[in-house]
Amino acid sequence: MKYFAWLLKAALFFTLFAFALNNQNPVAVHFFFGQQWEAPLVLVLMLAFAAGLALGVVFMVPRWWRSRKAAQMSAQTQADPLPSANPNAATGPHGV
Repeated sequence: MKYFAWLLKAALFFTLFAFALNNQNPVAVHFFFGQQWEAPLVLVLMLAFAAGLALGVVFMVPRWWRSRKAAQMSAQTQADPLPSANPNAATGPHGV
């Protein structure tokens, strides 16, 4: 299984490498107010992918923090239950 995973990673790497080599033609990215940027297509695609990944992580971080905090709170309440209101509950019904 370990070798299969390495083989799959190598195949993915060489596929992406071949894609990058085949897409080196310059493209123009047009911005507002007539601004444009010219770069190889593979660079534009990688930057767009990285920007999407970064935005996804940025927007998911608050949700991850909330769920982590909720999990910590529930673990803390399960490990440390509130003491009962009856002071004799710990010593038994006869105070022993």
